[in-house]
Amino acid sequence: MNKKIKRALISVSDKSQLIKILPTLKKFKIEILSSGGTYKYIRKNGFKCIEVSDFTNFQEILDGRVKTLHPKIHSGILFKRGNKKHLNQMKVQNFKNIDLVIVNFYPFEKTILKTKNEGKIIENIDIGGPALVRSAAKNFKDVVIITSNYQLENLAKEMSVNKGSTSLKFRKVLSQEAFNETAYYDTNISNYFNKITDNKNPEKITFSGKLISKLRYGENPHQSGAIYSRNNLNELEKLNGKELSYNNYNDIYYGLDILNTLPKGVGTIIIKHANPSGISIDKKQLLSFNQAFNCDPISAFGGIIICNYKVKYETAKEINKRFFEVVVAKNFDSKALSILKKKKNLRIIKYDQKYVSSEMVINSLSKNFIFQNADNDNLLKENFKIVSKKKPHKKMFNDLIFAFNVCRFVKSNAIVLTNDSATVGIGSGQPSRLDSCEIAVSKMKKFKHNTENLVAASDAFFPFVDGVEKLVQSGVKAIIQPFGSIRDKEIIRFANNTNTVLIFSKTRHFRH
Repeated sequence: MNKKIKRALISVSDKSQLIKILPTLKKFKIEILSSGGTYKYIRKNGFKCIEVSDFTNFQEILDGRVKTLHPKIHSGILFKRGNKKHLNQMKVQNFKNIDLVIVNFYPFEKTILKTKNEGKIIENIDIGGPALVRSAAKNFKDVVIITSNYQLENLAKEMSVNKGSTSLKFRKVLSQEAFNETAYYDTNISNYFNKITDNKNPEKITFSGKLISKLRYGENPHQSGAIYSRNNLNELEKLNGKELSYNNYNDIYYGLDILNTLPKGVGTIIIKHANPSGISIDKKQLLSFNQAFNCDPISAFGGIIICNYKVKYETAKEINKRFFEVVVAKNFDSKALSILKKKKNLRIIKYDQKYVSSEMVINSLSKNFIFQNADNDNLLKENFKIVSKKKPHKKMFNDLIFAFNVCRFVKSNAIVLTNDSATVGIGSGQPSRLDSCEIAVSKMKKFKHNTENLVAASDAFFPFVDGVEKLVQSGVKAIIQPFGSIRDKEIIRFANNTNTVLIFSKTRHFRH
């Protein structure tokens, strides 16, 4: 059923788009109520407006904390127009109906990104706004609720078509969006308090996100897909190519998490199906790319390149010789961008240098989900213990930590072989750690990598000596692994007998 709008209440923090609806309200002779800055804005732009305090005969108090929290306001929104009892009560109280509510909230989300000042943050928790929205959204059969700037144009069109009225279908859709808005807003506040009270596992937990874009499909064409942002920011700027897919996003963010653990300005990663096919942290950009690619050039085909440096022309030329789906970098110089854009479908992405890895990992399990903090802490030398008689020199120790760092981003059981700060063999996702060893070694041999300074990392302990034996026989001179096997002593003995460096980590790093 269409409903005529006679009176509107407007209370907005963001006034940038408000002018889009004011002429329509004037055209259909709709009375406007407002307060504070919104009231001043409406009057300044030449439109009539009644101040809320004049409408309620109650001055706002507590530094503006109480303005619209008044029975005359909420009764005007909540009463059922077709209910005789409600109509009689409104008549006795001399309360008037409010048929349209336009509200957006204090910028809590932006405030917590800008400051850590608790006082400023608390004052940006909106109370009256969400109360107005919930009242209007509950009574959608009679009231229109607007909570986002993009809805203003839709409202103007709806009113123009219906001569100052709105349809029930229109109001119901806005109600659904309004409850999403209050849920999103309250979730951000809840999560802020969980953080400042260090409550990692609250009794109840909610997650929020804003739609960045709908995707053509999910992991497969028969699955729907979309990407949402938890902080209303998109860290990726597309400079060229087709739209990103579900799988592209999955691989890019996975790669960015790895990138955040590498030295600044040094590092090339090639990702294929949420596994690295090659990683290098050589300081020379072109060499770094070639080392990452050559680790496993077959698996790199159609992969995603992620670099934490500004891509130069020579590197871009080398990239263009192969087929990749996406290139992600800190930036691109003009000549590099020009040559990469010659491939129209190549997605070229500039990532935000302030990118922060997620602090949590969530997995959906039927009607439940499991939750954990992310495994992205810095690897410090004090977390490791040298248990072999032979000791590593400084460079070897650094290479081992690099290999171990890569290892924690490889699907378990994970084995990573590196030579001079570049991967030369990666074994991943096998039920047997020995199988992963054999895969890593076979790839190293297949692509004829240099093994002069070969070291290996394992994401968890070796349950038997056979895996360590396989690595040592293949030329590995040093191994890093978590301790915890009942056969740790056997493995230490084997390392000593073969003059192999062996380092134990205090933590394991499975990635299922």
